[in-house]
Amino acid sequence: MSAIGTLATHHVGLNVTDLDRSLAFYGDVLGFDVLGEGDEDGSRFAFLGRDGGLVLTLWQQADADYAPARAGLHHLAFEAESLDHVRAAEAALIARGATFAHDGVVAHREGATSGGIFFHDPDGTRLEISVPKGLEAAEAPSSTAPTCGFF
Repeated sequence: MSAIGTLATHHVGLNVTDLDRSLAFYGDVLGFDVLGEGDEDGSRFAFLGRDGGLVLTLWQQADADYAPARAGLHHLAFEAESLDHVRAAEAALIARGATFAHDGVVAHREGATSGGIFFHDPDGTRLEISVPKGLEAAEAPSSTAPTCGFF
């Protein structure tokens, strides 16, 4: 155990290019509530969550889309309550024109029972919504790398 004790993820902060566009995506499509918003000398930000708990902060300070070749965030993964919820998210994302890394709900790796959908937010940030079980018959897009690895 670490000298600082046990740590848990409190929230994740994402830089965005257009806060209004990102609020619509994370709110309307992924169901996050706006817990608070602010503007500090022309730099806008918002706190997003569920049931009053903070999950994401969005900071309008990026001047370009997400770049997977740069060090930093690889992808942000959410766990859904059920496979039906993953499929509902997929339908909402398709209706919104989101880009996907793989077609449909896929396994995390060959033979895994877990899996989900892998897609991008309006700034290209890589996102995942998955379930821990229920995909016994699903195929993985790659037989050698984790599905969440290189999208």
